[in-house]
Amino acid sequence: MASGWAAEGAVQEQIDSTVNDGIERVRQSLGQGESATECELCGEPIPEARRQALKGVHYCVACQENIDKQQQTSSLYNRRGSKDSQLR
Repeated sequence: MASGWAAEGAVQEQIDSTVNDGIERVRQSLGQGESATECELCGEPIPEARRQALKGVHYCVACQENIDKQQQTSSLYNRRGSKDSQLR
């Protein structure tokens, strides 16, 4: 019988899924391996201090900021559906 309410635990599953997605994004963004000497997007040199501070860096600060902004904008959209649609 459809009551219009979310199944028991559906809200918690949504929260857990959102948290797990965020953790996975952060893990993927962590640098690994040797740092590049030039930005892979614009070709500008990556300063030695940045390469030493961030393991596996591949982008200059400006390009990395643009990437972060794009990821932040796209991460605001919940791919699994809105909270309202899951509560029905």
